[in-house]
Amino acid sequence: MKVLVTGAAGMLGRKFCKKLAETGIIAGRNVESLTRADVIESPAIADAPFKVRSVACDLSEPRVAEELISDRPDVIVHCAAVVSGEAEANFDKGYRINLTGTQYLFDAVRKAIYMPRLVFTSSIAVFGAPFPEVLGEEFFTTPLTSYGAQKAICELLLADYTRLGFFDAIGIRLPTICVRPGKPNKAASSFFSGIIREPLNGQEAVLPVPDTVRHWFASPRSAIGFLFRAAEIDGSLVGPRRNLSMPGLSATVGEMIESLGRCAGAERVKLIKRQPDPVIMRIVEGWARKLDASRALSLGFAAETSFDAIIRAYIEDEHLDI
Repeated sequence: MKVLVTGAAGMLGRKFCKKLAETGIIAGRNVESLTRADVIESPAIADAPFKVRSVACDLSEPRVAEELISDRPDVIVHCAAVVSGEAEANFDKGYRINLTGTQYLFDAVRKAIYMPRLVFTSSIAVFGAPFPEVLGEEFFTTPLTSYGAQKAICELLLADYTRLGFFDAIGIRLPTICVRPGKPNKAASSFFSGIIREPLNGQEAVLPVPDTVRHWFASPRSAIGFLFRAAEIDGSLVGPRRNLSMPGLSATVGEMIESLGRCAGAERVKLIKRQPDPVIMRIVEGWARKLDASRALSLGFAAETSFDAIIRAYIEDEHLDI
């Protein structure tokens, strides 16, 4: 199997490639080669049991996508994106990277005339308020941010290109991934990880929204599992509705903080400082709080069922001494 990962230097891309190197298998077959693409150089992978090629490139530039798929990868994992806060702040960049870059990739595969499995990382930002208590499988996509609009457009393209036989694609609508390792990014949701990650690392964290804010979460560990499952699943089981809302956990900020206390102690909780931010609050109010992910669950996707499990996964994966 030949694998291409875009956005390979990002958090999900790095973790996916690391897991791929550990297993050496995807979709039940041995990996022959891995191409990692990002605008910056992807970090080295030690002891990968297959050939690894790293390409620093901008997918939104003409002809880059054609070069990336020149060896006709069997599995394409498309993670490259500008995150929500940055896409909202920089309209042109958001549409260039999130839409134009994706369409260039889709069209490159279409013109190559072969049938890879393409996994696209979408987002629950494709949904927009007002929301019912639980978003059902039939809830329509009415995004309230540029990022959400970009992802929704790509979902429509993905479904149409798959319908026409240009590739065999699965779109996975990711919950907010928490707890993300590393430093904060420009995503509006970054604080969700920050209020857990920073205290676990002995640092202060800023909370810009009230404790009552409720949201939909999954761990990085679960997100990587989503990617592997999407790469292997029989497309006939998915049917024509190729974009799936991933399972997750609905929790309030207050419940997250309580979980932090249980997992790491009250002293860590004291490192959270409340500083209301009306801009972040406005964006968060337009996000889904709880989803019915029964379709994805029935297809073998799985995630944590408690926030304690999400925090423990971070502690274990990042080798923290808590």
